[in-house]
Amino acid sequence: MSQLFTPYALGPLTVRNRIAIAPMCQYSAENGDATDWHMIHLGHLALSGAGALFIEATAVEPEGRITPTDLGLWSDQNEIALQGVVRAIRRHSSIPLVIQLAHAGRKASSAAPWEGGQMLSPEQGGWQTVAPSALPHAPQEAAPLALDVAGLRRVLAGFVDSARRAHRLGLEGIELHAAHGYLLHQFLSPIANVRSDSYGGTLENRMRFPLEVFEAVRAAVPEAMSVGVRISATDWVDGGWDIEQSVAFAQELKKRGVHFIHVSSGGVSPLQKIPVGPGYQVEFAARIRHETGLPTIAVGMITDPAQAESVIASGQSDMVAMARGMLYNPRWPWHAAAELGGTVEAPQQYWRSQPSQYKQLFGATRTGQR
Repeated sequence: MSQLFTPYALGPLTVRNRIAIAPMCQYSAENGDATDWHMIHLGHLALSGAGALFIEATAVEPEGRITPTDLGLWSDQNEIALQGVVRAIRRHSSIPLVIQLAHAGRKASSAAPWEGGQMLSPEQGGWQTVAPSALPHAPQEAAPLALDVAGLRRVLAGFVDSARRAHRLGLEGIELHAAHGYLLHQFLSPIANVRSDSYGGTLENRMRFPLEVFEAVRAAVPEAMSVGVRISATDWVDGGWDIEQSVAFAQELKKRGVHFIHVSSGGVSPLQKIPVGPGYQVEFAARIRHETGLPTIAVGMITDPAQAESVIASGQSDMVAMARGMLYNPRWPWHAAAELGGTVEAPQQYWRSQPSQYKQLFGATRTGQR
């Protein structure tokens, strides 16, 4: 029996199989509002047969957007716009929805990738960025403002407010984005955080603000809502954040009731040297899982069904997440189930597409025609 197609629990959230669709920025919102593109994009991924669908990095305040066209959840209008997408998905799919709440910090105010992805000046529609310290992401960029105590409280309140909106929307989970060089990761990494107060210096101090955000979000939503964290397990830069510190961070999160750790890497420095290859981040998920006992999600060039099955069956991770590979092949879970002998949920409108040699691919189905 395929282990990839067995149920699993991320705390209070039980998923049908071990495949997650990782959050993928679409840079297609209007003032933070979800648009028709999100209806199309999330709608068709909701029919993929995956165990869970993670909604893209969603800014908790306007200044926290990566680009001017990032999705947001800081206002009533943002909530109303996303509500329409969620309701449409709910009518046609039972896939659990998890939203990634984020603040870009010093990597905010950027152009969309297809527009070059570089930092925008105020004249280009950009804005003043904030960070743990007044250090730019790259030497040629404008420096961010170091967050003072009032700024920290404002950002934390933004995460809490967005979490409550996510709960009102009926989403099953929240993932806090502490990876890829964005604000919470910036606090963790000594490359981006050179503060001399209680939020910088020692590992304990650098973890303080991300842990405060987690605690506040966990307290803001019911226990029935799964709350996890995505981390970069290493900066891939000497003297930066690394796997040992990631394990320590995960252990602190476990004490505070985290339900899962989603393990990625990199993003905080243009000096990173990443040895990209199939499953290149799985070892980090495996170590965190082994040393903390927390449910883990592995991600990063996991594209082959047999590869994904091996990750789960060998105990390296509890789930696997796919991003670009899922965009390229949004029915990947169907094909993986066919190859591995699993079963996936499919909408009844598509039942007739089940190949004749895979009688149980979609479970119990019924079709007929005059």
